[in-house]
Amino acid sequence: MSQFHLFSSGLELANLVVSSGVLYHSWAAVRDLYSEINQNEQQSLSVRYKVSQQPNSTTIAFFTWPACSKDYIIQGGGGEDLVSSSTLKESFPLFEFLCTKTNPQFSINKAALELFASIRDSLPSLKSQIDNSKVLIITGNSLGESVATLFTLWLLESIDFSITKCPLCITFGSPLIGDNGLQNAILKYPTWNSCFLHVVSDQDPIPRVLISPHNPPATESASQTNVYKPFGTFLLYSESGCGCFKDSQTILELLMATYSKGLGNQNPNQVLELYIKIVEFLNRKVICGDATGLLQWTTPPLRTGIIIQLVAIGLMRPQPQGQNNGLDNLITKIEKQEMELVMSKGLGFNPSKTLNEIKINMAFFEWYKKCFKEKGIGYYDSFKNGSSQTDIEVVKFKTILTHYWEGEVDEAEKKPQKEGAPFRTGWLGAGTNFRRMIEPLDIAEYYNKGLKDYINQGRPKHYKQLEQWLKETEKPASNLSQLKKQNVASSLTEDSCFWAHVEEARISCKLLSSKESSTGEKELSKHNLIHEFENYVLSLMKNHEVSPEIFLPQSSFMLWWKEYEEIIRKGIMGASYYSPLTDLMKNRSYQNYATGDLEIP
Repeated sequence: MSQFHLFSSGLELANLVVSSGVLYHSWAAVRDLYSEINQNEQQSLSVRYKVSQQPNSTTIAFFTWPACSKDYIIQGGGGEDLVSSSTLKESFPLFEFLCTKTNPQFSINKAALELFASIRDSLPSLKSQIDNSKVLIITGNSLGESVATLFTLWLLESIDFSITKCPLCITFGSPLIGDNGLQNAILKYPTWNSCFLHVVSDQDPIPRVLISPHNPPATESASQTNVYKPFGTFLLYSESGCGCFKDSQTILELLMATYSKGLGNQNPNQVLELYIKIVEFLNRKVICGDATGLLQWTTPPLRTGIIIQLVAIGLMRPQPQGQNNGLDNLITKIEKQEMELVMSKGLGFNPSKTLNEIKINMAFFEWYKKCFKEKGIGYYDSFKNGSSQTDIEVVKFKTILTHYWEGEVDEAEKKPQKEGAPFRTGWLGAGTNFRRMIEPLDIAEYYNKGLKDYINQGRPKHYKQLEQWLKETEKPASNLSQLKKQNVASSLTEDSCFWAHVEEARISCKLLSSKESSTGEKELSKHNLIHEFENYVLSLMKNHEVSPEIFLPQSSFMLWWKEYEEIIRKGIMGASYYSPLTDLMKNRSYQNYATGDLEIP
């Protein structure tokens, strides 16, 4: 991808955030909480919180005293200040859902975790005050922001983004709280990462206290050697203005590069006043430094945007062309990281991006199914016989759909367990429709090759997983059976492996009819037909879970019935053989199934 086609939108994003007023309202909630406790409590590390209800939003603010934060954050040092998810598994399993197959472990800052654990008993009460119809803003200060971040992560376990607005966690001067394992778990799902906005002043030491080493070797950078990793969007502020950054490596570089000793270093409690001034200033005006002296007309858009942002956050000052600030290496590094971030987004998992296109492809199969139904043969048997030119097009569309859903399932399995919940509710309906429509075609191809036992030997993983997820989410309904009965004529067979059962039943018929089959093979075939397949079909019909297409004259199911009826006539199943299914088929009662008039006791 050419850099000339890229640009940096961090400044525009910063202006949008500021102009929306969300920073002002978030900090107002922190300020109000601070005012309530300032006169009545001694400074301590206890966590205080407050829920505020506005007409269109709910704000939850967390507070800890800044003066107590710095030393408490870095206790242990050298990695001992991190607690691994394996340690938390038994004692504090609230974040175990973040573990995945590809990212099995992560670590969280011990101080932040202890503070969050101190309000564990209050979590249900806090959650009960959240109105899903409103925007939820979670905020705080310093270590209180670490608690706010962990509270937001805890909420993400149960949020269904298909019906609930994304919460927004806005931090002011928050320290980093986790390692690359935690970062990877969050970055894997863009919706989660977009929930976090971190505001950082160039004078605040707390956001930088866990970035080490402060003076890395010349061959390494803080982003390469640091144990703690950022996630979310960072809004970096200086007296010159502000800019937004999303790439984690860029954020680490800039946190250290923009650090200037100010009031926050001398008196941590003045950090509160510092952010009050910042928010009030940004609420009035956003300053964008004049970078024209640093730019040439040939400067690529991406590099131009980066330079303008560095000016905005006070890291560069306008100078005559040809003179730089000694930051060329940093600009080049950020430019490279921005390009890699854009490319990674393009390759990332984004189900909604192509789902509509996939639904269009599915519409082709709806037409294909209807077309052959009118000819007295279902789409399964039409595809199996390969008697139509249209079947060539079917292969093309089937391949597109299969590749899409294989990727969907694979990515969903890699995501945190509860991350899959929105996938299941938001896309599982489309996935289930795909499975019921397309898997029969895979079954047809499988048995056309002369193979056997598709269910145990040939069924692809993505079908199994989609079916399992559906079982986990299905809920019984009292009127479900009646609803199925009313719509049975247009329904798909619910068990996408139905035709595999039919093919196995036909194989059993051949074994029963063959003079070369052994007695043992024939007895096993009888068992499969009597105790399994017949009961299986009857159960589907009774619950209106099978499509009436199976009764079309040229369907494989009706071919099975002709073969089986002949076996019964010859007495192979025993003298005077009777079963509910054979009685129903002989009397042709199945003709009433499509209208919903067939009653099966």
